[in-house]
Amino acid sequence: MNIKKALETKAGIASGIYLNDIDIDPLTIRAIMINEVVPADPVQDFYGGPDADYLKTTIPLLQRAGAEVTSIQDALRMGIYITNAVKTPKTEYAIDKSSIEKSLPYLEEELALFPNIKVIMLMGDVAKKAFNMITKKATKKNAIPAVSTYKLRSSEIYYEGIRVMPSYIMTGGNILIEKSKVTMATEDIATMLEIIK
Repeated sequence: MNIKKALETKAGIASGIYLNDIDIDPLTIRAIMINEVVPADPVQDFYGGPDADYLKTTIPLLQRAGAEVTSIQDALRMGIYITNAVKTPKTEYAIDKSSIEKSLPYLEEELALFPNIKVIMLMGDVAKKAFNMITKKATKKNAIPAVSTYKLRSSEIYYEGIRVMPSYIMTGGNILIEKSKVTMATEDIATMLEIIK
């Protein structure tokens, strides 16, 4: 299945929306990692190319957690699909609510493509916010409590039988500066790898 074509069929074609133009078997995916926002240049996204900026932090994080990966294809073969909550590049430092709302139909349909998901990792506050907007629409309440991520890490949160793990952003230069967040994200990814074994 081509993810981009499937999502455009379900949610429509919109200008400025960047979707993952990759072919995968959705039945093989057992974990989804939701990053915050697409990069301004699609070539720098997870599936943009082997030297993409987003992979420069993501692959080392997966490796630190114990995954034997050197490429995004290796992650897919392990059953890990990575996407972005916001499908439009950010124009300012902060991501506004309207950007999340514009991308939400695509993210919602994207999550629904994968019937064998055991874990959804929310990599950063924007991913957490987007996921809560989806769950609130369905159940009238947030799946993830409005508490700091570090406080939520020790609790097991489930939504429709799927383990949902709030964690830390996995892309961008800042991740390399904040060593404690790198350590915590690595621990969270290791837990995810254990669940999908």
